[in-house]
Amino acid sequence: MATSRSTRGITDGIEALIEETADVAAPPERVWALVSDLPRLAEWSPQVVRSIVRGRRPVGQGSRLLNLNRRGLLLWPTRSEVVRFEPPRVVAFRIPENLSTWSYTLEPTERGTRIVHRREAPEGILPISYRLTEALLGGEESFQAELREGMRSTLARIKETAERTD
Repeated sequence: MATSRSTRGITDGIEALIEETADVAAPPERVWALVSDLPRLAEWSPQVVRSIVRGRRPVGQGSRLLNLNRRGLLLWPTRSEVVRFEPPRVVAFRIPENLSTWSYTLEPTERGTRIVHRREAPEGILPISYRLTEALLGGEESFQAELREGMRSTLARIKETAERTD
């Protein structure tokens, strides 16, 4: 399979945008408290095992995290940096190992909040990440479908947590 490269990444077969949404019957402030607490992603994401904030707390613009991800028996670390932090609307973090940016955008609705969860890879992904995905994760097409399903699962768990009245 031939690959085309942007300035840094492989773009062939890479979805530049993967996006899922969920409507939550909870106010944006409650949902924001969940999605902006990035170490809690391990509670909801089927792939994230742990996220550790390095340096200043709470999470904000410029925060750096060390993440541990899992698929079956395979474990791998990634780093991330918060590149957008606009309470109570947007939190986005970039993964330098693969050039992707993940985000949660909150939109108020009549019944609560719409969460838009995105994985953006407009530059494609780094060649090493591409090769590892092809060799260990079933290839880009399969892995991107898995990411999409994981995003749906993550949103469902965040929704359940946000709507729970304690």
